[in-house]
Amino acid sequence: MQGMSLPVEICSWLVTPHHFKCGFLYSVSQFILRKYTSLIFTGKKMAYQKVNADQRAPGHSQYLDNDDLQATALDLEWDMEKELEEPGFDQFQLDSAENQSMENPETADLNLDSIQPATSPKGRFQRLQEESDYVTRYTRSAPKSNPCNFCRLLKILCTAIILFILGILIGYYTHKNCPSNATSSGTLDLQFYQEILKTIQAEDIKKSFRNLVQLYKSEDDTEISKKIKTHWTSLGLEDIQFVNYSVLLNLPGPSASSVTLSSSGQCFHPNGQPCSEEARKHSNQDLLYSYAAYSAKGTLEAEVIDVSYGKADDLKRIQKMKNTTNQIALLKLGKLPLLYKLSLLEKAGFGGVLLYIDPCDLPKTADLNYDTFMVSLNPGGDPSTPGYPSVDGSFRQNRPNLTTLLVQPISASLVAKLISSPNSRTKNGICSPLELPNNDERIVSIQIQTVTKFKTVTNVVGYLKGLISPDRYIVVGSHHHTAYSYYGQEWASSTAIITAFIRALMLRVKRGWRPDRTIVFCSWGGTAFGNIGSYEWGEEFKKVLQRNVVAYVSLHSPIRGNSSLYSVVSPSLQQLVGEKHYFNCSRRAKCRETNVSSVQIQGDADYFINHLGVPTVQFAYEDITALQGPSFLSEALFLKRATKIEEMDPFFHLHETITKLSGEVILQIANEPVLPFNALDIALEVQNSLKGDQPNTHQLLALASRLRESTELFQSDEMRPANDPKERIPIRVRMLNDILQDMEKSFLVKQVPPGFYRNILYHLDEKTSQFSILLAAWEHCKSLASNETIQEALSEVLNSINSAQVYFKAGLDVFESGVVGKN
Repeated sequence: MQGMSLPVEICSWLVTPHHFKCGFLYSVSQFILRKYTSLIFTGKKMAYQKVNADQRAPGHSQYLDNDDLQATALDLEWDMEKELEEPGFDQFQLDSAENQSMENPETADLNLDSIQPATSPKGRFQRLQEESDYVTRYTRSAPKSNPCNFCRLLKILCTAIILFILGILIGYYTHKNCPSNATSSGTLDLQFYQEILKTIQAEDIKKSFRNLVQLYKSEDDTEISKKIKTHWTSLGLEDIQFVNYSVLLNLPGPSASSVTLSSSGQCFHPNGQPCSEEARKHSNQDLLYSYAAYSAKGTLEAEVIDVSYGKADDLKRIQKMKNTTNQIALLKLGKLPLLYKLSLLEKAGFGGVLLYIDPCDLPKTADLNYDTFMVSLNPGGDPSTPGYPSVDGSFRQNRPNLTTLLVQPISASLVAKLISSPNSRTKNGICSPLELPNNDERIVSIQIQTVTKFKTVTNVVGYLKGLISPDRYIVVGSHHHTAYSYYGQEWASSTAIITAFIRALMLRVKRGWRPDRTIVFCSWGGTAFGNIGSYEWGEEFKKVLQRNVVAYVSLHSPIRGNSSLYSVVSPSLQQLVGEKHYFNCSRRAKCRETNVSSVQIQGDADYFINHLGVPTVQFAYEDITALQGPSFLSEALFLKRATKIEEMDPFFHLHETITKLSGEVILQIANEPVLPFNALDIALEVQNSLKGDQPNTHQLLALASRLRESTELFQSDEMRPANDPKERIPIRVRMLNDILQDMEKSFLVKQVPPGFYRNILYHLDEKTSQFSILLAAWEHCKSLASNETIQEALSEVLNSINSAQVYFKAGLDVFESGVVGKN
């Protein structure tokens, strides 16, 4: 009978809760297992009785044997009904235990051990299997002459075999028909993510891109938004909403702006073409949209003064040489935020600005000498409702312009004409920057015509609700074309990528899977005018977002070149993104140096970084030469036609790579039980930002060292156990995640120079590692005798580091206090 242990093990495997838990069928299978075990026990007992029959006394009674068989045979159906009605089977006892009689003198010498409920955590059945002598202790004798014993044994075996086969059938069909377990996806691994993402194909993204480009001709903003919503709905996304805001937009006037040389009377359009009646009649969108949104409008005639990049040193030098009051500055874009440089020019007394990009700052392959561009002077949101949402009933401020300066973007070819310089500035492979000779005087007249109107900006917002933590959001943001904006067709890449990821995700959702946390898909409107759609949505739902948003994944401008994968990411996510870079280049068999940094970027991530302190990630392809040039050139919005984008990525493989990398990060943040954020990396970033020859930072360094100690303890004592499924306690994991998602909020400062990030964990560019507000303060001190500004900046940084250190220490204290309770 030992051979029967194998079927027992198989049957046990078939009916384990791990394989299926389907209510009634599961209960039936559990009953079959137990009854089958009972039958096997009875069979073994009879075998032992037959072997020991010769040892029994002649007058030994048969009632024990008869009772056992009757209990097994007669009560089988009644037991099934009874046990299926019960919520559990904990009271199950072997039938043979019920019929023992310790009062019978004839059996007193058998020294029988009574069968007790198993106290082992392994359970009764496993105990029965493991203790080989457990049943053999019962060595009661059976009568030698009992012709029915063999028949009874045969019936029992047949019944056991039938029940065994029935258990197999129930187990098979239950396992096959039960829906897949959709209650938790926290243990999903990278292989599962790849399974979801493998359905993303470059050809599908290309088709989507071309379909979106056709909508570019639409003059109605809501038309594009409706198409996006319809497409997302057809893919299966459930809850999709339009969120509309009436906002103040600064639009081009009826005719293009102009620049006139007073000495010769020559008039030029911003692209360098001469003004003419015919050009004004047929002025295309490129000319109309070469303007600075929210600039002052009017006419100004004054001397042009070359201020180079407009840094404090440049202005200090120029003011010693010339009177700058109400003059026109010739300003290069780049190296510092435009809004910061314009604020310095305003303080210096300038009245106008001619803004351009020096060809020497661009990649050699980029021929933009005659191209015009647009910039926005809006720091973010609706200018008529600064700091609060543009909902019905909100007070509207009259702010037709956000600066006193008349700002006009012009092409490099027009600058060359103004300074009487040849268009070609390259000699022997060396590019000579454009600059106006110090002794030359140029008087020009600039005329700027813009119109300010209230228009509707639409956001499309869709939700994929999470199963375990539906109140925790991963926000994924792209942007769409606003009919009144200039932003070319670059938005089509952004929208095609987010749509491709939604398609892949919903294919898996239709099969019963869901993420643990909620994923929110957003297509923002009004991005070109200062991220208006995202700012207004953020301001309206600020309280909810502050509490619930875990991370923001930006898909803004994903294809800016084709030579290098470039990622901008919060310090807490740098380790995760670095791993994605490594796996991506491994798959492609060519690994370049990992380019991951925390720097200021353009786009709708702005509000989430600077007002919510949310960890953020953005993947994009760039030209290597562009990365080596000055920063902040991306503030200029050039017209990128569909043909240009397809030239950079003809087969849309780069689009596919961005979609899969972003998707893998989204899935990992949405599904990992413990958020994949690294607290220690924040402390290391703070220490690195204080390195170098920086005055008055000794106290900051000491505080940063304490912050590192706290994060190291937090990482080892709390995050390590939580990442081990054997040590994981759900309530502690939830509290741990709450701490992780709010780490960066401590580094939001109140006051920063215009154009600088409030989140001081982000640097100005890849070339600087110091805190940006300290750099601005030191530069400001160079032009002023007072060091009050630097003291204020140092105080802001000190308070941020101290707040973070207290935050982590308080988190450790909560866990150590035992309030959450360790097992």
